[in-house]
Amino acid sequence: MPANKKLLILPGDGIGPEVMAEVRRVVDWFDKRQAIRFDVDEDLVGGCAIDAHGVPLADATMDKAMNADAVLLGAVGGPKWDDLPFENKPERGLLRLRKDMALYANLRPAICFDALVGASSLKPEVVSGLDIMIVRELTGGVYFGTPRGIEDLPNGTRRGVNTQVYTTPEIHRAARVGFELARKRGNKVCSVEKANVMETGVLWRQEVQKLHDAEYADVELSHMYADNCAMQLVRNPKQFDVIVTDNLFGDMLSDEAAMLTGSLGMLPSASLGDADATGRRKALYEPVHGSAPDITGKGVANPLACVLSFAMMLRYSFDLGDDASLIERSVEAILASGKRTADIAVPGEKTISTAEMGQAIVAELEKLAD
Repeated sequence: MPANKKLLILPGDGIGPEVMAEVRRVVDWFDKRQAIRFDVDEDLVGGCAIDAHGVPLADATMDKAMNADAVLLGAVGGPKWDDLPFENKPERGLLRLRKDMALYANLRPAICFDALVGASSLKPEVVSGLDIMIVRELTGGVYFGTPRGIEDLPNGTRRGVNTQVYTTPEIHRAARVGFELARKRGNKVCSVEKANVMETGVLWRQEVQKLHDAEYADVELSHMYADNCAMQLVRNPKQFDVIVTDNLFGDMLSDEAAMLTGSLGMLPSASLGDADATGRRKALYEPVHGSAPDITGKGVANPLACVLSFAMMLRYSFDLGDDASLIERSVEAILASGKRTADIAVPGEKTISTAEMGQAIVAELEKLAD
């Protein structure tokens, strides 16, 4: 691989800058110890970009993202910007990144670390050993379909419209990511939609099945309605390996799966586009948690999801699986030692700060690398 990789960091709002500061510790450690060099640039997205530039994502920042080898984002949003028009809210910056970079596949792992089994609201035997990957289609569906909007009706009432739209290529490229991932895991894909009540669901089921029969017959494929999938995630989550679903259902199901593990503060994500002729694909990595304005500035945020997002970056953007595993093993060892931020601690358990968790990660990396 080339000596240097261009990494754009967008800490964003709320706890984003706090957790990103601990990721920078890890990036610096790899720079010094593992001969992986990053040219790191940092910029604004979300509410902080609105304050500085009047828009949630400046064109110059978008240009940087398009030219980076990978983008790492913290979080966007907060009550300060709640009253802004919909088209100028902080979250529109994130949506623009996803859309302009054509990041159509969102990878959301839900892994329950052994040390955190007790933090889940479900029984230990239900979540122990849990390892699910949800692939959410990210640039189509009801969040982007047109027509959309709110209109006044002649009788004095109003109507809101959002349109759910999918095409064969959009479905195939998301499903292909799921099948490829399954081949490296448990070799099972569950495709999720609402084919019983939605025409887009019928199309989704048919097209996933066609792709499977033509290219991935070696992978076990099942189909499930989204409402049943939501129930099964709580009833028997370990039946799933890879779940492939659309934008709307993926948004909800991935958050549900996240809470099986005990805390949103533990879960990373990756958003991937197509590979170009050189094999490089645009990619955005971010923790699943939001900006958490209630704990912003208190030094208690959990940085592990953001650190694990960096690990996903090493694996999926730079093909550095061993280095990604080194981070993951460090996190597992830290948890096994009993170190906890407040979100993953049981009542009465001693907790450590955001910075202390970052220091613990680097110390564990040092031990494992020796």
